[in-house]
Amino acid sequence: MAELVRGVVLLSAALQALTLCSACSFTVSNNCPHTIWPATLAGAGTPQLPTTGFLLAPGESAQIPASPGWSGRIWARTGCFFDEHGEGTCQTGDCGGKLQCGGMAALPPATLFEITLATSSSGRDFYDVSLVDGYNLPVYATPRGGGAACNATGCISDLNSGCPQELQVEVAGGDVVVACRSACEAFGLDEYCCSGEYADPTTCRPSAYSALFKAACPRAYSYAFDDSTSTFTCKAPEYAITFCPTPTRSARMISCITNYIDLTLLN
Repeated sequence: MAELVRGVVLLSAALQALTLCSACSFTVSNNCPHTIWPATLAGAGTPQLPTTGFLLAPGESAQIPASPGWSGRIWARTGCFFDEHGEGTCQTGDCGGKLQCGGMAALPPATLFEITLATSSSGRDFYDVSLVDGYNLPVYATPRGGGAACNATGCISDLNSGCPQELQVEVAGGDVVVACRSACEAFGLDEYCCSGEYADPTTCRPSAYSALFKAACPRAYSYAFDDSTSTFTCKAPEYAITFCPTPTRSARMISCITNYIDLTLLN
């Protein structure tokens, strides 16, 4: 009888843990034709995940456990080289030249998946894909097991191929565009950074540059106050984060948008 009671107690505790864990894991997949180095960063007041940086070859996936209430971001680095001590550098998304970022943020530009997990069984997760710090890779985030009310989000367009010249990040000594900067990073102006006198939603409005990002990736954050169309809620036990998902928007379409923006800026 005592064993039966103990079993019921353990089962109850396990069910409670599953109920509380709004998202118990992140599954990160590399659908790119090249190696990537995903990285994670916890927000203030929450612990770092078990790994803060790792290598993923093409076609590989990795699962990262998370606890209720975790808040932070996940991104992928490209063009990295690390020595046996885990020290080196990346062309995009670098975090202090370390394989394990260990609390260091991504050096812009980098496409970010951001999430805050619920702290209780009645709460909900809040998540988004952000281009506020620029773009380096396409990404698609899908809640798993959360039901029909949970929406996928991301940016699956190749923004590098249509990035305005003044925002381009090229490989040193070459003409290959590896990332697309935000207007804030490129020019440092308050009107683009939503700072100073532009530090609220009424004064900081979408720019011609953020319009490029928004047209190509309607569900992603394109500038700091792009909340209404870019933040999603869900209650799911897992989030699948895929880098380089199958694109649906052509480089030609993005190029057309870029040409339109060039004309807008000239006028």
